Parts: sequence; C-alpha cells; structure tokens
Amino acid sequence: MREILRISALLIVLVALFGMLERVWGLHRQKFLRKAFATDLAYYFITALVPRLILLVPLAVLSAFAHHLFAGTLYESVAAWPTGLRLLAAAVVSDVGAYWGHRWSHEIPWLWRFHAVHHSAEEMDWLVGSRGHPVDLVFTRLCGYLPMYLLGLAQPMGGPKMDLVPVLVAFLGTLWGFFVHANLRWRLGVFEWLIATPAFHHWHHDRGDQAGGAASQLNKNYAALLPWVDGLFGTLHLPKREWPAQYGTDTRVPESLQDQLLQPFAGQAATVATEQIRPV
Repeated sequence: MREILRISALLIVLVALFGMLERVWGLHRQKFLRKAFATDLAYYFITALVPRLILLVPLAVLSAFAHHLFAGTLYESVAAWPTGLRLLAAAVVSDVGAYWGHRWSHEIPWLWRFHAVHHSAEEMDWLVGSRGHPVDLVFTRLCGYLPMYLLGLAQPMGGPKMDLVPVLVAFLGTLWGFFVHANLRWRLGVFEWLIATPAFHHWHHDRGDQAGGAASQLNKNYAALLPWVDGLFGTLHLPKREWPAQYGTDTRVPESLQDQLLQPFAGQAATVATEQIRPV
C-alpha cells in the first residue's frame, strides 16, 4: 500500500509538470486525454510494480554471484571510487547494456512480440514512457543491470553506499523515460548528441514507410540516456530540424490492455527488421 501511495503521488507531480510543459511547448496539438490514455495510465502502475517484483530474485542471485566471483579484487577497487564517479560509470555501462537489450528486442522476433506493445502508441506524450509489456521491461532492465553488478558498480552486499547506485540509476532512467517520450518540441543543439531528448527518441518511434512489412525505421536510437552510444554502434539518427510525421508500427497489436498483455504469449509472428541505419 505504501508503494502504491508513493507512485500515485509521483503521478500527480508528473501530470502537473508535463501537463504544463506540453501545453506550452507541445510539438503536436493533441488532447490531454488522447487515444489510449487510460490504457497507458494502467501501464503506469503495472510497470512501476510488476517488473520490480519479478527482478527481486534474479538481481539477488546476480549480486551474490558477482560478489563471490570478484570479492577482494574488483569490488574493493570500485568501492574506493568517489560516489559521483561510481554513479556516472554505472549510468554509462547500464545504458550500454540496455542499448543491446533494446536492440535485440527489435531484431529477435520472439522479443519483438512483447516490445511491439510499446511501439503501438500512435500519439506521443510523457505517459507513453510507461507503456510496456512486463516481459519486455524485465528483459531490458536485466540487460542494463547486468554490467553494473558484474563490474561491482551496483553491489547490495557491499555496503550502504553501493546500495544507492542502482536505485539512483533506476530512478534517473524512469524520469528520463517520461521526458524523452514527452510531446515537447525542445531542441538542445550540440547537447542532443550527449543526452537523450524527445527529438532523439521520437525518431525511434517513427512509423515512416513500412511498405513490405519491414520496420526498418525503428532500427535507430536505441539508447535510453546517451545518444553517443548509438553513434558508437552505427544506429544514430538525429536530423537537425525534422520530426517524425507519424508514430506507431504496422505490427498488429490489440487495443485492449488484457489482450496486449496476453497476445505475445500466443506466439503470433511479428515483423522485425535487421537493416542498420547509418548515423547522420
């Protein structure tokens, strides 16, 4: 109950903040209660509670394994780093891990079945950041947490200082996820190549031309926080002035919440593209 109250309070803050920002600096003119708003509101609570519960055991096992494997060597060295440095390193390695988890979710058909739920949004605003199948979120987050734990940057068994690192990384990732999905026309110049913005992530949701069933326009801008990670792996796409004309995917995703949660388990084939987008 305490956790529900906490995320409900955060929701009120987010509604007030992004409601004002999107009204003043909105990229597209759309209603606050836009299509599928109620579904995404339900996802807000699902994604805040379910993945965390599912990840408790895997992360505990991963932490114990990493602590046993590297105790006395790597962990002691990393533990001596200043907190700010450890947090920065954790954010970078987590984003690299999440980049590959996200990219695999596009390139591997059975993962795309779950990830397509997120891309079914046809209107973009901050709440779309909550739309995601729990299986999809658990997989991507595990990919992000894995390098943090193996490198000793997130170590629940290593003392209270280390406990704070994964918490802060997760909190920052959650808040930034709302920001990059927001219906905002902000452009940040050269800083857009350093930190993810709505302009960067909206291109990842670009529906574009999917003639022939290929979703190649989606194979760009996988990073959650650091666009230059996409630059390293050849998937960065960030025009200076243009924005996507439309959002969504031609992969069939049902409209109801229940069907969105259950359909991916049915093994329905989904279209994914493996063609890489060259950086611009």
